[in-house]
Amino acid sequence: MSGKVSMLMAATLVLAGFSSTGAVNQDGKNGHFAPCPGSPNCVSTEARDDIHTIAPISYSTDMENAKAKLIGVIRSMPRSKIVSERINYISAEFTSAIFRFVDDVEFFIDDDSKTIQFRSASRVGYSDMGVNRKRMEEIRKRFYLK
Repeated sequence: MSGKVSMLMAATLVLAGFSSTGAVNQDGKNGHFAPCPGSPNCVSTEARDDIHTIAPISYSTDMENAKAKLIGVIRSMPRSKIVSERINYISAEFTSAIFRFVDDVEFFIDDDSKTIQFRSASRVGYSDMGVNRKRMEEIRKRFYLK
């Protein structure tokens, strides 16, 4: 009996290593995100390696208008949900259509540099087949067209 319990506990720990409960963030308090993991299913404007780095979104209006525009873009995208927002921070979830995988996306609106910094990461798995990068490029495109 204890062998079965040990195997069940070991399996649970292994599965826990492949998923998380959500985005690890600083809630925009100091303008920095958790680093991307070693897996290629995350992009961040703060990353410095070729696999994870992506350019921020720039804006020329004031922070309030940039934030309103960004919220409009997020809400226009399928299967998106804004989880929380603060003055210069937005946390959102995007759910895939078929397998219902959830990706966590964080935005920090830096009015000093007139940029929107962000991090987008899959909760589970290793590779996302470039989905997070493609989504963030689509958000950038829609932001500039809006």
